[in-house]
Amino acid sequence: MQVTLQDVGKRFRQKWVLKDLDLILEPGKQYVIAGNNGSGKSTLLKMISGYLTPTTGIITWHKNGKTADPDHVFSSLSFTGPYLELPEEFSFLEMIRFHRQFKIFPGKLTNEDVVHIAGLHDAGEKSIRDFSSGMKQRVKLALAILPETSLLLLDEPCTNLDAKASHWYKELVEQFGRGKTLVVASNHNPDEYRPGFSMISL
Repeated sequence: MQVTLQDVGKRFRQKWVLKDLDLILEPGKQYVIAGNNGSGKSTLLKMISGYLTPTTGIITWHKNGKTADPDHVFSSLSFTGPYLELPEEFSFLEMIRFHRQFKIFPGKLTNEDVVHIAGLHDAGEKSIRDFSSGMKQRVKLALAILPETSLLLLDEPCTNLDAKASHWYKELVEQFGRGKTLVVASNHNPDEYRPGFSMISL
């Protein structure tokens, strides 16, 4: 998927978080939005996802050479960030079954396969409310990266991950992120992106 931003700005009350932003995210390429806290990284990702509407400017999405309807873009993208909550009354397996109503998973990947890929082998029937912060982040990342969506947006993906889990995240992106337009927002954390990513500095 290609995303085009033209003269995009976002204001909250009287404060401009982003202004006069022109950007083209090309299909299948990998990007990192790098900046300090408060620089507008999360706001930009939310606008790219369609979750937030720009105060000024236009965002358009293009899939297979055609302009996509903004109301239907969500079915072609995956988005996660540390501020997004999981329904804690669900078990992990229930969460996967719920997620499958909206996203297509690759091949013959079963719900149990997703649990194992997430590295949570014995936690499939466990309530998410009983997960640690690191386990919840694994769930979020697995449910974002595994589906066959053409646009993948990850906001500070290594939040709450230790060194072993950060390595798991990089392997997951390497295996299941190929061919997707990938955009990672990072507070200059080198574990979250590879040197080959195109840099967008805020």
